[in-house]
Amino acid sequence: MSYLMAAEGATNPLIPNVWEMVITLIGFLILFFIVAKYVFPMFEKIYQDRKEAIEGGLAKAEKAQAEAAAAREEYNQQLESARLEAQKIREEARAEGDAIIAESKERAAVEAQRITENAHKSIEAERAAATVSLRSEVGTLATALAGKIVGESLNDDERSARVVDRFLADLETEKQNAGATR
Repeated sequence: MSYLMAAEGATNPLIPNVWEMVITLIGFLILFFIVAKYVFPMFEKIYQDRKEAIEGGLAKAEKAQAEAAAAREEYNQQLESARLEAQKIREEARAEGDAIIAESKERAAVEAQRITENAHKSIEAERAAATVSLRSEVGTLATALAGKIVGESLNDDERSARVVDRFLADLETEKQNAGATR
């Protein structure tokens, strides 16, 4: 029984002491005030800084991506411009080559015409020289032959020239008549 008596004089361990609860509540409120006043704002600031850093990084990444797309578009435009310029240069070179070829052909044709004309002049000059030489030789031979046939010498140059001229004129007339009958 002494055991029960001692238990009656003592307090119940399941019911907390009021002073302990008040001191614990005051400590909790002081700790809550310190955390709410100093710790939460630091966490909030760290959270905001990190959020801004992430958003800034995303904005920088989007800006870099937009700049890369613009640079790619500019590169494509420059590439297309270079292709068009190269095609234009090829066309100009082709046209210039055609012009050079045409000019070379024209010069060759002019040169061929000049050579042909010179050859015709040369042939005509040689023909004239041959005709003069032939007339002289034919005249000499005709005079000598006529002198032998007649039995007299026909050394008179004027007379022999007339005979030769008449003879050659007769030959040319016969040649023309023969060409007309063909």
